[in-house]
Amino acid sequence: MSPVEKAKVLQEALPYIREFHGKVFVIKYGGSAMTEDSLRESFAKDVVLLRYVGIKVVVVHGGGPQISRVLERFGIKTSFVGGMRRTDRETMHVVEMVLSGDINKDIVALINRHSGKNVYAVGLSGRDGKLIKAKKLDKERYFSKMGLPIPEEDVGYVGEVEEVNVDLLLSLLEGNYIPVIAPVGVGEEGEAYNINADLVASEIACSLKAEKLIFLTDTEGVKDKEGRLISTLTKEKVMKLIEGGVIRGGMIPKLVSALEALERGVSKVHIVDGRIPHSVLLEIFTEEGIGTEIVS
Repeated sequence: MSPVEKAKVLQEALPYIREFHGKVFVIKYGGSAMTEDSLRESFAKDVVLLRYVGIKVVVVHGGGPQISRVLERFGIKTSFVGGMRRTDRETMHVVEMVLSGDINKDIVALINRHSGKNVYAVGLSGRDGKLIKAKKLDKERYFSKMGLPIPEEDVGYVGEVEEVNVDLLLSLLEGNYIPVIAPVGVGEEGEAYNINADLVASEIACSLKAEKLIFLTDTEGVKDKEGRLISTLTKEKVMKLIEGGVIRGGMIPKLVSALEALERGVSKVHIVDGRIPHSVLLEIFTEEGIGTEIVS
């Protein structure tokens, strides 16, 4: 790229930088972007850049494959109920160890390696400062909302968010910190709950009235029945795609969470291909974007 072309790229980004300065972005970090070294590096650099141009960033991460590998190593059998990992006490111990310990601190270290003076990532579990108050998942309500059959099996320590400690997050954001959050909640008796990271990201975005909720995935975005990428979706279009069976599997919770977030004050939701380097910047700071945006 020539110097003139580079200058044009920066000029294209300027209106978006100006528009989003001081706003909150919540990013659900998962998939290949968490596991491939080059993608991890580009994600960390993107997050630091967003913070330096005045955007307040909150990162919520998953870790399903890593949890499965550790459970297998310990000889603990794992099973899934309607796509949710059945979480007994022994499994919950491993889930928290992997999410709040290994993965969370690794992401924090990665971001901090690329940050400079006065901007730092800080790792949090939902149990820290009662950041995420949780209760056992109401499976009847949850699976009905997702349009899925209600399983008979008990899900164990799978939870849902009751309340987010907004004051804690705002204090960190105002102090130039980048909160990196493991999706583990705390119940009334101090017990830990395993919560779907998409749902945690959505609840945090709603609580902060975020400008954007961004899901990094291993797909280009949402596609129509012919397999073509849909650049913009509304609630009506999303419901038609779900009812028509075009949207299936793990994309359903993301889109249901997206619609709820829009109804509760989030300005826009993006589903972006995390396999593309610097995908967050390409989606946010270019006119055409690269993924699917969901608007109210």
